[in-house]
Amino acid sequence: MASHIVGYPRMGPKRELKFALESFWDKKSSAEDLKKVAADLRTSIWKQMADAGIKHIPSNTFSYYDQVLDTTAMLGAVPPRYGWSGGEIGFDVYFSMARGNASVPAMEMTKWFDTNYHYIVPELGPEVKFSYASHKAVEEFKEAKALGVDTVPVLVGPVSYLLLSKPAKGVEKSFSLLSLIDKILPVYKEVVAELKAAGATWIQFDEPTLVLDLDAHQLEAFTHAYSALESSFAGLNVVIETYFADIPVAAYKTLTSLKGVAGYGFDLVRGTQTLDLIKGGFPSGKYLFAGVVDGRNIWANDLAASLSTLKALEGIVGKDKIVVSTSCSLLHTAVDLVNETKLDKEIKSWLAFAAQKIVEVNALAKALSGHKDEEFFSANAAAQASRKSSPRVTNEAVQKAAAALKSSEHRRATNVSARLDAQQKKLNLPSLPTTTIGSFPQTLELRRVRREYKAKKVSEEEYVKAMKEEINKVVKLQEELDIDVLVHGEPERNDMVEYFGEQLSGFAFTVNGWVQSYGSRCVKPPIIYGDVSRPKPMTVFWSSIAQSFTKRPMKGMLTGPVTILNWSFVRNDQPRFETCYQIALAIKDEVEDLEKAGITVIQIDEAALREGLPLRKSDQAFYLNWAVHSFRITNCGVHDTTQIHTHMCYSHFNDIIHSIIDMDADVITIENSRSDEKLLSVFRDGVKYGAGIGPGVYDIHSPRIPSTEEIADRINKMLAVLESNILWVNPDCGLKTRKYSEVKPALSNMVAAAKLLRTQLASAK
Repeated sequence: MASHIVGYPRMGPKRELKFALESFWDKKSSAEDLKKVAADLRTSIWKQMADAGIKHIPSNTFSYYDQVLDTTAMLGAVPPRYGWSGGEIGFDVYFSMARGNASVPAMEMTKWFDTNYHYIVPELGPEVKFSYASHKAVEEFKEAKALGVDTVPVLVGPVSYLLLSKPAKGVEKSFSLLSLIDKILPVYKEVVAELKAAGATWIQFDEPTLVLDLDAHQLEAFTHAYSALESSFAGLNVVIETYFADIPVAAYKTLTSLKGVAGYGFDLVRGTQTLDLIKGGFPSGKYLFAGVVDGRNIWANDLAASLSTLKALEGIVGKDKIVVSTSCSLLHTAVDLVNETKLDKEIKSWLAFAAQKIVEVNALAKALSGHKDEEFFSANAAAQASRKSSPRVTNEAVQKAAAALKSSEHRRATNVSARLDAQQKKLNLPSLPTTTIGSFPQTLELRRVRREYKAKKVSEEEYVKAMKEEINKVVKLQEELDIDVLVHGEPERNDMVEYFGEQLSGFAFTVNGWVQSYGSRCVKPPIIYGDVSRPKPMTVFWSSIAQSFTKRPMKGMLTGPVTILNWSFVRNDQPRFETCYQIALAIKDEVEDLEKAGITVIQIDEAALREGLPLRKSDQAFYLNWAVHSFRITNCGVHDTTQIHTHMCYSHFNDIIHSIIDMDADVITIENSRSDEKLLSVFRDGVKYGAGIGPGVYDIHSPRIPSTEEIADRINKMLAVLESNILWVNPDCGLKTRKYSEVKPALSNMVAAAKLLRTQLASAK
């Protein structure tokens, strides 16, 4: 029985690629050094899968930044501002598109479906001249073949590529991106021809947009594209992969009718209703790639249940036509549980990271073919039983408190307009007040102290002293820059979610459970294994210290319940909203303790609220209802004079703007600059927003330093659609990934722009 992996993590078990990328970007190592690290990682990954017995091993899922950007490079779809004049696209152009450079900004970055992974959004229009400009897919296939490993090259499918793109600047918003399909297909044909000539027998096309709510015109694009490619597929087996949700009925019919396609991959973890479609009819003679092993979570597979599902499917599609697979790429999970030597043994027995999921896929394939590893299945069954019965999972008091939440909407007693008046009397802020989002640069020295404190190499007293000094430095810098509402810089936090999870019950933590978020940025999601509560205050000590260093307002900095949920590996034994309500109660306790400590501005970040929005419209209202409710629970008990901020970043917000308003925060800071100020179009379309709002005035994910004039121009665009009395001036996001040499001039220019506009507004009165 065949086995298949959709894709695999790229960073390496110890984030080897991250460090190689950052060294290259900092000009501390050469392009050859970077390529060597990448090649070693690919070799290790391919051999690992081959040794585990996987038949269909993916290639071209490795990327130096992002697989959609790789496709943009393959198609030669480089925006003119990067000065590319043809030929094979190299690192200079590639990384300029991803990160920007000294003279031009980066391309837009946004969330990959409903994950915390980000992709670089292609900028397309009728004038783009597509050409085969990156041979990466073929080169990696040949590289694996030279090692004795036959792989399945993976390409982002042509229709999904276009549907995930946007019209370039200057192109009409109404421009049909799908009208470009016949212009990109010749490049795909060239790639397929080269792969076939190199010896490929299977090619995987990822078409994840098939799980979205597509109209008839969009579905017809799939039929057209694969009909046009059919002749190129002669002598090849082509599998089309879908993932992240159920596939709608119309899309299923379109997919299973495509010409020249040998097999179809489905996510049967998040797409359980797809099973009914398969049972209702599956094309004869085609392969079913059954995604029964979860590629997005870290829980060990229930092997007995999966085997039962596979046997039922085998009866429908035929014994030789079923391929055991992961539900999606393993990019979204941690790399290898073997590296977790400090995890509690019982909890560890409940888990499976990418390396373990490969073993699960192969074990299921062998069991389906009659070679069941009884010992492996028995150990799995024991772990499943242990998790269900463990007393550490359940806290009856927490469950009772969370259940009681459903009886109230948890709204603040006074409307936002009256609250803002009361807050202004207390805070006395200027028009266009300036602030930052929370974090400041995390220097090597700061990371060293934090690391040594965790390793018990420095005392608590030494650690607190070092953190106080760092906070004081950050406060003084903000005062020198004349920022109005300050932050303490978060020196004690490596990660905004991990920091809170470490202080909440029901969470477990890894040492090397890193997952790529974008580029070299990795996160280490906590594992929520049980009911959540807050044993003691988490941030009050640091916020109080920071406030003691200044007379200006100091923001208390918290991560909201929905973001903690969406940026964690969440227990799958109860509905997500129940876990979210438990976290909301814990954050509510912290908010009220901060207020008692004299903190009058409290930011509760919900950076990931939009990220968790279900992909299908029919499921979205329910999610938004409990997600927004969870946020309101956290701050419903504070005084009118306490100003509640929230922050959101790097998603499409326009379609949920009314839910954002319903959160009832006093001020929202929101990413805006990298996405070409798309957010502002909502207000141009007449949406009235009465609370404070700070659309980001510059992109912090690029090393580029914006000028005062550029920032002033952005603020003026905001003033065209927003009242000056509600507008805040701030960066897009936190500053911890940047250097002080970038942060100081950028913030100085930001404050100068705000002051310039204040003067202009005052003189216009």
